[in-house]
Amino acid sequence: MCLAIPAEIIRIDPDTDTAQVSLGGVVKEISLALVTDVTVGDYVLVHVGYALNKISQAEAEHTLALIREIGELQDAELGVSDTPGTDPGRSS
Repeated sequence: MCLAIPAEIIRIDPDTDTAQVSLGGVVKEISLALVTDVTVGDYVLVHVGYALNKISQAEAEHTLALIREIGELQDAELGVSDTPGTDPGRSS
């Protein structure tokens, strides 16, 4: 199974056909070799360092929300808490 993650283009280098994207605040360099007509501020689906296609901001936000929800479900199953010093898997 492959997973492509939405990312916002924050800078483009036309000389190398690459872009810097923001993935949840983490900046990564990716290839734009597989997409055309993208500009700064656009959202793209990124897989293994390549932008696969351009998507709308609404679609990107919806997909990222689903990914966060999956992470929260996994954390709940593992008994992981975001609150320091607490463990939802333990009772006092």
